[in-house]
Amino acid sequence: MPTNFRLITIPVSHYSEKARWALDYLEIPYQELAHMPPFHRSATKKHGGTTVPVLVTDTGVATDSTDILRYLDRLYPEKLYPIDPQFQLLSTELETLFNNTLGVHTRRWGYSYIITPQLLYPKWTLGVPFWEKLLFPIIFPRVGKIVRSNFDITDTSAAESCREIEIVFDRVDSLLADGRQYLLGDRFSAIDITFAALAAPILQPPEHHIQPTVLDLLPAPMQTDISKAQATPAGKFGLKLYREHR
Repeated sequence: MPTNFRLITIPVSHYSEKARWALDYLEIPYQELAHMPPFHRSATKKHGGTTVPVLVTDTGVATDSTDILRYLDRLYPEKLYPIDPQFQLLSTELETLFNNTLGVHTRRWGYSYIITPQLLYPKWTLGVPFWEKLLFPIIFPRVGKIVRSNFDITDTSAAESCREIEIVFDRVDSLLADGRQYLLGDRFSAIDITFAALAAPILQPPEHHIQPTVLDLLPAPMQTDISKAQATPAGKFGLKLYREHR
C-alpha cells in the first residue's frame, strides 16, 4: 500500500478541492503542498503534471483530479465508483459533464467577477510558502492577464458561463426528481464529490476548505447568480453534500 501522500494544489482550485475531499473522505493522511499561480507549475512539472491537483506517493503519481479519484478507488475497499453495471454508464456520463462543463464554467464565471488582487489574495495564498505571498502584489498584474486570456474572460463571460452552469444543474435536477438520495442512487460516490466540489464556486458552501467570501463584498450580479444557484434543487443538493459529507 502506498504511503507518504502529498497533494499539490492551488488553494482555491475546485479540482484540487475534489481530490482533497476524496482523500479526506477515505481518511487517508496526506500533506497538502499549496502554491499560488504561476508557482504551481514548477511543483507539478517535476512530477509530470501540467496543472493541479497532482497526487504524489512513494510508489507513484496521479496527475489529474479524476485520475486521483480512480487511483484511490483501486487502492481502498471503500469504493468511490459504482460496482453495479446499471450505474457505470451514468457515472461516466456525469463525471465527464461535471469535469468538462461544470468545472470549466464555474471557474470562468468566478474569475469573470473576482479577478482583482483584493478578492484573490486570500484565495490564492492560503497555506502557500511565505515567499509566494510576498511576491503576490508583484506578479499579480501579469498573472491576472494570463488568467483572463487562458479562461477567455470577457465582458460577457460571466453570463455565458452561468447559462452553461444552469444546463448542468438542470440535468442534476432531473435526476434528483425521482427522490434518489445521491446521484447514483442510495450511495455517496465520486460523482457526488465531483458535482459538489466543482459547483462550489457558485454555491459558496460554508464547509469549503476556503471560507466563502462575504456576499456583500462581491459584485451584485455575482450575488444574484449565487442566490439563484443555491435555490435550485441541484444547488440545495450540493450544499447538503457539503453539510453532511465534508
